[in-house]
Amino acid sequence: MKKICFIILALITAVCADGQDAKNWQLPAVDVKNLQGGVFNTGDIENDGPIIVSFWATWCKPCILELNTIAEEYIDWQDETGVKLIAISIDDARNTAKVAPFVNGQNWDYDVYLDTNGDLKRAMSVNTVPHTFLLNANKEVVWQHNSYAPGDEVELHEEVIKLAEK
Repeated sequence: MKKICFIILALITAVCADGQDAKNWQLPAVDVKNLQGGVFNTGDIENDGPIIVSFWATWCKPCILELNTIAEEYIDWQDETGVKLIAISIDDARNTAKVAPFVNGQNWDYDVYLDTNGDLKRAMSVNTVPHTFLLNANKEVVWQHNSYAPGDEVELHEEVIKLAEK
C-alpha cells in the first residue's frame, strides 16, 4: 500500500510540475539543420524579447494543432511582446525530406530547424512532443510545458506577456 501511495504521489507531483516555472538553465548550443540543409547552432538564436522553442514532428497531430493555433495569433503576439518562435522538428533522417514541404504548406511564420540526430532533444531532456520551452532574452529556460490541449496556448501567451514585462 505504501508503494502504491508513493507512486501516486510521484505521478501527481510530476503532473502538477508541468507548466510551472523551470529552473533557469540555458538553451544548449547544439548544431541543427535549417530546411535548406545548412547547419545552424542554437547558440546563435537571438531575440531581444521572449523566445519560444517548440519541439514537434510531422507525425504528431497535437504538435501540428498547437503550432497552427499559435500561428493564428503569432503576429499579434510578436507586436505585443517581441516574442520569437523556433520550431524544432524531431523527425528522424528517414522523414526529413517530408518536413520542408510540410512546413511550406502551413501558414507558419516561424524559424524551423531539424534535429534529426536528436542532439538538442537529448540536451533539453525532451521525451515526448509537443514540448514547449519559454526562454528569456538570455536564452535561459524560464517555463516549459509538454503535451497540448486546446487552450494551452492561452497559458503560453500569458507566460510570454509576463516575461516581456520583466
